Amino acid sequence: MRRRIISLLLTINFSLLTYVTHAQDMTALVMKVKTKLDQVNDYEADGKMKTDVSFIKAPVGKVKVYFKKPNKFRLKKDGGISLLPKGGVSVNLNSVFATSDFVALAAGEAVVDGIKTKIVKLLPTNENSEIVLSTVYIDETNLLIRKSVTTTKENGTYEIDMSYGQFAQYGLPDKVVFSFNTKDYKLPKGITLEFDDNEKKQTDAEKIKNRKGKVEITYTNYVINKGVPDAVFK
Repeated sequence: MRRRIISLLLTINFSLLTYVTHAQDMTALVMKVKTKLDQVNDYEADGKMKTDVSFIKAPVGKVKVYFKKPNKFRLKKDGGISLLPKGGVSVNLNSVFATSDFVALAAGEAVVDGIKTKIVKLLPTNENSEIVLSTVYIDETNLLIRKSVTTTKENGTYEIDMSYGQFAQYGLPDKVVFSFNTKDYKLPKGITLEFDDNEKKQTDAEKIKNRKGKVEITYTNYVINKGVPDAVFK
């Protein structure tokens, strides 16, 4: 009996040690990604935004995006509407990694667009954080985040997929696809909902329930570390 107890304790201790070591490895990986993103003190980017939501008619429009450390973000769209969450967290990973106030937990592996990734769950340690949980899919070879799923206090859960090209060395994507469920999402003020004529008469809340939304931003150019005035973010 005593030998069994000792064996069981050794097994438990070994499992705990393996878990802690694995968690530390994930923290190290996340910090490597953060170091890569930290190369960027600020940027100004040009792009095109496509909004794909069944109850909103919005043409493809040009956008101007600004970022400045630690977490200032601004997206300007030429006319039309923008469905991105306040603060631009969804399309700006620099904001997610603005601090080190999170716990990184290993959550397995997955293939994203043919690329093997490590799945890491980031739990904020700051109780005032708007983000409740972020799950990131990290391309360990290139230190790039290929996908992330973020749960927030105000805007439910949304997903972002990223494609990289000429600005991959800075961790900046060429294309971002932001997906969300409209029933959990607070629509910005002033948006006019446009529905097909053959839809039944329902309340706005019923119409948007369980609808899927998607916003795509394709970047055409970045100007990096050339300085962005604070006035841009006011």
